[in-house]
Amino acid sequence: MTSEALLVYCTCPDDETANMLAERLVSKQLAACVNIINGLQSVYAWQGKIETSSEALLLIKTTTTAYEALQTQLREHHPYELPEIVAVSITAGLPGYLEWINKSVR
Repeated sequence: MTSEALLVYCTCPDDETANMLAERLVSKQLAACVNIINGLQSVYAWQGKIETSSEALLLIKTTTTAYEALQTQLREHHPYELPEIVAVSITAGLPGYLEWINKSVR
C-alpha cells in the first residue's frame, strides 16, 4: 500500500541543529530527503512580544505513515520549547519522485 507523501516544515535556530535533525530523520528512514535552507529571517509573536530570529528551515519529505514517528523525533531532539512542525499534503508531483519517497521511508 502506498502512503500519501507529505512536506513537513520545521525551523531550527542554527545550521548545526538543522544538520543534526536532518541526518537523524534520514538515517532513521523517517524522511526520504531533507532540504536545509539557511538565512531564513523569522518574525513572530512569542510570550507577548514580537521576536525576530535568524533560522534555518527544514523541508522534510516523508509519508503519512511515518509522520507520527517523525514528529516524535523532532520534539525529542529539537531545542525549541514549541518547534514549528507543519505538515502539508503533497497532492501532485512527479510520480517517480513520489514513489521514491514511499520506498525510502519505512
